[in-house]
Amino acid sequence: MTELINRLVGGLATPAFLPRLLVTAAIMVVAGVIVLAVSLLYEGLATYAERKVAGDIQARIGPNRVGPYGLLQFLADGVKLLLKEDIIPFYADKWLFIIAPYIVFTASFAAFVPLSYGDHVVVANLNVGVLYIIAISSVVSMAILMGAWGSNNKWSLFGGMRAVAQIVSYEIPIVLSLLAAIIIPASMNMRDIIVYQGGGLGLFRWLVLNNPFTFLAFFVYFIAAIAEVNRTPFDIPEAESEIVAGYHTEYTGMRFAFFFMAEYGDMFVVSALATTLFLGGWHLPLIGGLAMPVWLREVLQVVVFFTKVFVLIYLMMWIRWTLPRLRVDQLMELCWKYLTPIAFFNLIGASAWVLFLHGKGIYDILTGIFAH
Repeated sequence: MTELINRLVGGLATPAFLPRLLVTAAIMVVAGVIVLAVSLLYEGLATYAERKVAGDIQARIGPNRVGPYGLLQFLADGVKLLLKEDIIPFYADKWLFIIAPYIVFTASFAAFVPLSYGDHVVVANLNVGVLYIIAISSVVSMAILMGAWGSNNKWSLFGGMRAVAQIVSYEIPIVLSLLAAIIIPASMNMRDIIVYQGGGLGLFRWLVLNNPFTFLAFFVYFIAAIAEVNRTPFDIPEAESEIVAGYHTEYTGMRFAFFFMAEYGDMFVVSALATTLFLGGWHLPLIGGLAMPVWLREVLQVVVFFTKVFVLIYLMMWIRWTLPRLRVDQLMELCWKYLTPIAFFNLIGASAWVLFLHGKGIYDILTGIFAH
């Protein structure tokens, strides 16, 4: 995104009295506003899609009153939440209670920054993009615990403790699965990883088909990612049948909405990460080598990237309305007894694959990853 804006304004003469730093800051603000607007639109439409998917699976119609085909239902829901009374429990820790949902949403939104939506459509082309997403996503668990503790409610605290235990546990198979993919292009830069998956072989350059270990790592990552974003069948932190609504039991109005906007934002981020590291990013076989104007190629790349992401998000929604919720012991057993050992096996296997078939040693891989 910032690259595109820089290219658009690059030909304009910058007034001498404007410092370069100020111009850069203005570009970043514009890029941030664009990404925020797009993310809010996506989150609103995702709630509509969720209800439509649920309706289809349960043989219902779903939203169909507000706007054509119910498309404006999310706007009506937003207005309703804005008009709801903002209640703060009397015995709550006021500042923790207030600030927690904003931190959750901010951390979720900040994870959009290093994603490469197209060859030049990226907010910040970070050399440690994957590490940045892993780090910023960890803030969510802390903010959830802040909100749970600040609510001074036993159900909220139960939900917060469950959320922290679940998120911290499932981060291990997620990181191991990402490492199994990262060592092949030897880079943590999102754009470099996608560029590596392009080329003449097309589909077979995608890391999900690169070797048997990355193929298995994709499925381990996707299952663990569903648990990481607290989606059914891993939604024990907010299990309504057990602990009312979990960590957000005491929240109302827009603070309540921030938790759910963050959840849909996290769904996009984990799906975009899977698309980037395993599914070729904005590459699409057959059209990659066609001659076309630069602007058309950029648009096509963005469309391809978002299409892959939305397919994964749809799969998450499908799973939510199909499978029952796991028990706490089942959820932890799946992580520690199955996904984590399989993820370790994939990492060792992918490392051996790179070492013996590609001729890369550990030094070469680490040099590539930390080159910048």
